[in-house]
Amino acid sequence: MKLDVQTLDGKKGGSVDLDETIFGIKEIRADILQRMVKYQLAKRRAGTHKTQSRGEVSRSHSKLYKQKGTGQARHGAANAPIFRGGGHAHNRLPRDYSHDLTKKFRALALRHALSARANAGDIIVIDALTVKDGKTAALQKSMTNLKLEKALFIAGDKVDVSVARAARNLPHVDILPNAGLNVYDVLRAGKVVLTQDALNAIHERFKGKTGEAKAAPKAKKTKEGAAA
Repeated sequence: MKLDVQTLDGKKGGSVDLDETIFGIKEIRADILQRMVKYQLAKRRAGTHKTQSRGEVSRSHSKLYKQKGTGQARHGAANAPIFRGGGHAHNRLPRDYSHDLTKKFRALALRHALSARANAGDIIVIDALTVKDGKTAALQKSMTNLKLEKALFIAGDKVDVSVARAARNLPHVDILPNAGLNVYDVLRAGKVVLTQDALNAIHERFKGKTGEAKAAPKAKKTKEGAAA
């Protein structure tokens, strides 16, 4: 798959080949993407929620009044869940919401996400990402030249300080290094903009790793002819 390389002025700066095994998957598995997004959102949850049980609230543990003879309902201590200010019957506790997905599955999900955006024409390759003096206006001008409004920039091994500073005041613009490339941000971005260095890193990252299951080895036969 060939794609034009653009400059920040919006002009053509050559062309580049996109690896079909990364950007050319035609049958996109929505279930794989859904599981990966769920994995990412669960992993980022703090899980620090906490409410008090009846044993933790600052209320008396003594019986309010005698059981019989008052004409009122039968009650125990004031810390019971039925009372205002009492403890929760099933109080929430801090917990870890994260769950595991295999490394191979996560890589496959990223390939499907990149292919989905490439199939929709939402992948843009630029020669380099630089911003003079870290000015937001300069980055905004470059985005106008590239006809971008919402975009995810994958900048390379490291995000230049001036580029990060320029993007801080722009809504709907995210800039990540190569290591930060992820399914959730790829799917939610308006356009995915890759520098040539970032594209090379992606190709290198998936080199020889298609994410497909390997066939099981054939059973060896013994001297008697039966499978081992």
